[in-house]
Amino acid sequence: MHHGPIPVEGNGMAGSGGARLENLDALRGFALFGLFMVHMPELFELYWLAPVTDPFQLAVHDAVWLVFAGKAFALMALCFGTSFFILMQAGERRGRDFSLRFAWRLLLLAAMGLLHGLWYRGDILEVLAVMGLFLLPFHRVRSNRVLLALAAVLLLQPLMLVQIAAGLAGAEWANRAPAYWSDAINPLYASGSLWDTVRINVVEGHAQKWAFMHGSGRLSQILGLSLAGMVLGRIGFFARPQAFARLRIAGRLLALAAAAVLYFAREPLAALVPASDAMFMPRALAGSLLGSLFDLAVMAVLLFGFLVLYHGPAQPVLRLLAPAGRMTLSLYVGQSLLFVPVFYGYGLGLHASMTQLQAVLWGLAAFAAQLAFAHLWFRHFLYGPLEWLWRAGTWTTLRVPFRRVQGAPA
Repeated sequence: MHHGPIPVEGNGMAGSGGARLENLDALRGFALFGLFMVHMPELFELYWLAPVTDPFQLAVHDAVWLVFAGKAFALMALCFGTSFFILMQAGERRGRDFSLRFAWRLLLLAAMGLLHGLWYRGDILEVLAVMGLFLLPFHRVRSNRVLLALAAVLLLQPLMLVQIAAGLAGAEWANRAPAYWSDAINPLYASGSLWDTVRINVVEGHAQKWAFMHGSGRLSQILGLSLAGMVLGRIGFFARPQAFARLRIAGRLLALAAAAVLYFAREPLAALVPASDAMFMPRALAGSLLGSLFDLAVMAVLLFGFLVLYHGPAQPVLRLLAPAGRMTLSLYVGQSLLFVPVFYGYGLGLHASMTQLQAVLWGLAAFAAQLAFAHLWFRHFLYGPLEWLWRAGTWTTLRVPFRRVQGAPA
């Protein structure tokens, strides 16, 4: 058990002075919203059993995908890196190395992810936890330039580039399709029992998730974005927003330009890579790489655009997202606990009848309800329920304050 004083400055989101970074909370709440808006029209993965063909419903699906798919996830990874820096910095201020405790904290998150993955195959908590372990040695690298250079290399998908080069050189291994290409959604999700869902997630779903994360380059992307988020924390990007006003505006314009170029050029550029029946992977990988760069450009548009608005006239509205960002873990798990049974066979089975527009509208309504719940919750409690459990487990004590004391500052 932990017998020292328990830090109460928040769930790792406090700035150098101990005050919460509300802009970072709001950004994380926005990323959570984006993730949910992807999961809803995706019908928590059952969409892929029978993708829509109706032009209007397909347009709704594609619009959500264009804005949020791969982008909200990337924003979450960026915020994860900033949170890592804040936690490590807090440990240093207390005169302690937080590395071992952070590793333990990640193991707890991975355990929660494994449990959540029994319910919903697409869980990302376990992935973030595992990749977070790779951040620990980089905390000791003091050069931000070195960290940013490494982040850039990781975001350029070095393993994918090696496979493209090897495939063009005729290497047989480099022209084999990745395992996740042949993975299919098990139809028992749509017609089976709860036990069928749990069994599938244990037997094949877990492996399929990791095969996709590896084959699509998501693991490299997560680590690169987490390193970039760590640097943003170091330079005070969120703690001293007034010092980065010009950077936010310039970043948004550059990201918009990059996203526009990649949107129109990614397919023509990929088509320049030689291809044949026996040498098909280099072109496919080039397309995937350019697609991931487009996603990163749009993510940067969302990041800088959100912060420009937050530190401008839209702050009174956007700051409403901050409570959701303070209990992202609880709300993220809650979304799947509620909606997986709505779509899956052991529940309401609405995957077969709910349109993309209806799913989006239900998602908007559900997130609004979650947001209202978060505002009400923090009137009485210091942490979300899973955040409190995670913090208590991190410090191996139940003496972590939970209820808000009347009259105490928020």
